[in-house]
Amino acid sequence: MRAEQYLAPETLGQLAPFELRARGIIEGVMSGMHRSPYQGLAVEFAEHRQYTPGDSIRQIDWKVFARTDKMYVKRFVQETNLDVVVLIDRSNSMRFGTLPVKQGWGGTDASRDGSRWTKYDHATATAAALAYVCLHQGDRVGVALFDEDVRAQVRRSSQRDQWRAVVGLLSAEPVKGRAQIGRAVDQMLARIANRALFFIISDFLMPVDELKGAVARLAHRRHDVVLAQMLDHQELAFSFETPARFEGLEGGDALETDPRAVRAAYLELMRAHVESVDRVARAFGADAILCDTHESVGPVLAELLDRRMAVAGRRGG
Repeated sequence: MRAEQYLAPETLGQLAPFELRARGIIEGVMSGMHRSPYQGLAVEFAEHRQYTPGDSIRQIDWKVFARTDKMYVKRFVQETNLDVVVLIDRSNSMRFGTLPVKQGWGGTDASRDGSRWTKYDHATATAAALAYVCLHQGDRVGVALFDEDVRAQVRRSSQRDQWRAVVGLLSAEPVKGRAQIGRAVDQMLARIANRALFFIISDFLMPVDELKGAVARLAHRRHDVVLAQMLDHQELAFSFETPARFEGLEGGDALETDPRAVRAAYLELMRAHVESVDRVARAFGADAILCDTHESVGPVLAELLDRRMAVAGRRGG
């Protein structure tokens, strides 16, 4: 496996100016670029507050005391790294794709059989690019794959070989089963004690209430969340012209139909579902992005990073 085959040079160029910022104040374990909730001696000054018995005299601002004859202590915001957990749907519906595999692509279990660029391939390319950006700025990244359960993972690390370990997992694991995002999120929450950014990649073709419950539990634990919805262009446009047999990849009866007769109803249902995913995200202060698998990974991800940098800038973090 050549890890470089999972990150297109143009994607790297599109993402180079951006950093991934946590929406809220996060916890970390190393020195980095994100604000920590812990107050103490650190690099960035936050504010003064009046001295109270028990405060260390080393924190007293003697210059302010000389001017005002009152004792104030300095408070600082520590700088810390961001923990990023990329949770990827590897269920059967992610095997769908109508675009030929992109030239030079390293391949996944989903694309090797039919030589099609699947939703899972697009998810893999997105995850590889995201992990590269995070590791480049010194953050810890971990990846987990789920269907009914969390099936495989690379634990969070910022080591130099982490990106290749992430790509190795994404390229080799089977894509099968049915997605149960609520169960997968609960399993990840049982393994993660500190606050983190959860970047969830899926087609989210599942009951909205199940997704809502999963995001609610993440938000309750004060995790930051991004929902990245992967949909094939044909799922969004439904431009099929001839009668065909449509089969559910995760169960359900097959349907023989003329797509022209059901196109309007289908597109309305799909539009409503995509909007419902966005509403779930906004209800809990999360981000949601829609990724058309026939488009490049870079622009959509760059737009997200740009938006989050702007939010972080307004908040001073």
